[in-house]
Amino acid sequence: MVRRLPRLLREHRLVTPGTVLRWHRRLVARKWTYPHRTGRLPVGGTVVALIGRIARENTGRGYRRIRGELLKLGHRVAASTVRRVLERLRIPPTPRRDTDTSQRRLLRAQAAGLSACDGFHVDCAVTLERVYVFFAVDVATPLRPHPRHHHQPRRAWAT
Repeated sequence: MVRRLPRLLREHRLVTPGTVLRWHRRLVARKWTYPHRTGRLPVGGTVVALIGRIARENTGRGYRRIRGELLKLGHRVAASTVRRVLERLRIPPTPRRDTDTSQRRLLRAQAAGLSACDGFHVDCAVTLERVYVFFAVDVATPLRPHPRHHHQPRRAWAT
């Protein structure tokens, strides 16, 4: 590289080899380094408008469902980005609704009306009497049993 310098500079040694190397490092740094980009790319204005429109027209859709709709339309956006966009647009998150029809909710609703029951008899060794016991427990509140006992049970007693 020193040979490429003009003859006047080469003969008078106004430039040291360290200076030439420093110039070379700067040239390479300017030519071949790229700006350091951190984080995700910014979301375009059309995607922001689309997120706002989906959220306003479908109030029951949360961040993940909006993200799923965007994926169907060909836009790759993270759920956290959807959340940030909705916060920026001042659209509140989806409220929890009581219209959940999941199997867990169905089983809980059915368990509220169910009772577990059993019937057995106990023979008293002292009085030589047999006592019939009907034991019922509500599944929703298992800590409150409903025992009934009788010496001579009838059909109406067990119902």
